[in-house]
Amino acid sequence: MEDAPRLHTNSQTLSLSFTSSLIQSSMRLDAPDELLLDYTRAMMGCLLLHPAPRRVLMIGLGGGSMLKYLHRHLPHAAFTVVEISQAVIDLRGDFLIPPDSERLHTVCDDGALFIRAHVRALAQAAPPPRFDVILVDGFDGAGLPPALSSRRFYEDCRAALSEDGVLVANVQADTARSREIRQRLSRAFDGALASVESDEGGNEVMSAATRTMLAQCGADFEARWAALLPVHQATLAATSTRLQRALVKGFPLG
Repeated sequence: MEDAPRLHTNSQTLSLSFTSSLIQSSMRLDAPDELLLDYTRAMMGCLLLHPAPRRVLMIGLGGGSMLKYLHRHLPHAAFTVVEISQAVIDLRGDFLIPPDSERLHTVCDDGALFIRAHVRALAQAAPPPRFDVILVDGFDGAGLPPALSSRRFYEDCRAALSEDGVLVANVQADTARSREIRQRLSRAFDGALASVESDEGGNEVMSAATRTMLAQCGADFEARWAALLPVHQATLAATSTRLQRALVKGFPLG
């Protein structure tokens, strides 16, 4: 039985949850494109790793916070969003999510099955393009589904990425399961994994790419930071130092 989404409103925000009281997504009514939840801001660290992605895959739509932010600030990027719940997709108007267009394609599908089919299609004569960034935020009322946290899933994500692509996954922080997930993701990417906890706690944001890419990002961090738009600097202010520390310590260049 599908976990029905629930809307919660007050004078300032509109929020989404499932059967538990845990808020999955939240939107400021007077600034619908801003990122309210800290873990969503932390996931924008992908812009330090890959500043100008052309193709972005998002697994999990929720209230569309990250989609709206990136859709607004990356005008040259195309987005594919995979959401398993049609009921969640049907709420896109409430959360002021842009309609599908040449730049935005929304698919109601299981994220793991979608990425598996994409990997299979890469072996065909006319393969689809790979993704520069894959963002995985597919929580439901019970947490992160096993299908979106298996080693096979992460291996498929790696196969679907471009040569300098990056995977960013939101995981519940500091649990036995999160440690298992970190190990699976690390194995799928040959140990090239940088992890930071969100400022509010409760979420761990894991970024995986090639070891060379993570090392280069750590070495060039200050220059990459200076090149970011001010809006991205404000978004990443709370987690940038932790991300830099994880990259420099974990992936020294040379």
